[in-house]
Amino acid sequence: MAHSGSRFVIFAAIAGNLLIAATKFVAAAFTGSSAMLSEGVHSLVDTGNGLLLLYGLRRAAQPPDRLHPFGHGRELYFWSFIVALLVFALGAGVAFYEGVIHMLDPEPIENPLVNYVVLGLCMVFEGGSWLVALKEFRRSKGSLGYIQAVRRSKDPSVYTVLFEDSAALLGLVIALIGISAAQYFEQPWMDGAASIGISLILAATAVFLARESKGLLMGEPALPDMQAKILEVAQADPAVEKANGVLTVHMGPEQIVAGLSLDFVDHISAADIETCVERLENKLKAEVPEVSAVFIKPQTSERWRERRDRLMTGDTAAPETE
Repeated sequence: MAHSGSRFVIFAAIAGNLLIAATKFVAAAFTGSSAMLSEGVHSLVDTGNGLLLLYGLRRAAQPPDRLHPFGHGRELYFWSFIVALLVFALGAGVAFYEGVIHMLDPEPIENPLVNYVVLGLCMVFEGGSWLVALKEFRRSKGSLGYIQAVRRSKDPSVYTVLFEDSAALLGLVIALIGISAAQYFEQPWMDGAASIGISLILAATAVFLARESKGLLMGEPALPDMQAKILEVAQADPAVEKANGVLTVHMGPEQIVAGLSLDFVDHISAADIETCVERLENKLKAEVPEVSAVFIKPQTSERWRERRDRLMTGDTAAPETE
């Protein structure tokens, strides 16, 4: 299930981006600034992206059904990937197009004071949304570094908003520099160059977000401490001689499917194994609620090590027999 903090961050971003987009478009209409128009498109795309993330959170919270026995958690990962594509295609694409057009056919900026006032207000609004996202991200990352926390995170909603807002703030700074330079040097093409600079920032942000979302869509394992907790619970059962290892995959931010390899004590009956499996399932649900499904395979330690070695070396051609 999605954290309430994620929803609050997204709602704050949507409200801020709607106000900012409207303000930028009005300013662009009055001044004819390419950079301001690109910034308006950027904020409008960010607003739509926030709505898509909210939709992804709602869909991810749906319970399992016949067609989706492990739940709908990856809906969030899918829509996060779509958000990255939209940032690249619409945000970066439109900004680059506007920049090229205004560099080829530059026009002087009218009423530049309007641009400065609007940029100042947008920085205040965007900064507020950015602070909300930063606070939530810092709360969730703990002592990890920012990039490390993003790469370990299984919930893309918060860091997507944070990176979008960071790109927006950088875009505002570039727009301010471009408009100021175009006015000071009386070189209107500099406004178009600023728009191209904004497009490059958006493109870099989109590529980074798409890369992280792709990993989650493909299926990433649970963090090492989570895997250790699962093995600890299994090893504590009296019917288990050795918990050999566990294979995990995230189906959602808080939905993990786990496959346990267990070496049971000697001479245990099939009925006792069934009882142990049921006992372990109940205990895992109580102590590790993120585990939504668990599969247990009776297996010797030697057989598990052979399989693990094949996974480490990439040799999956050899058949696995018991």
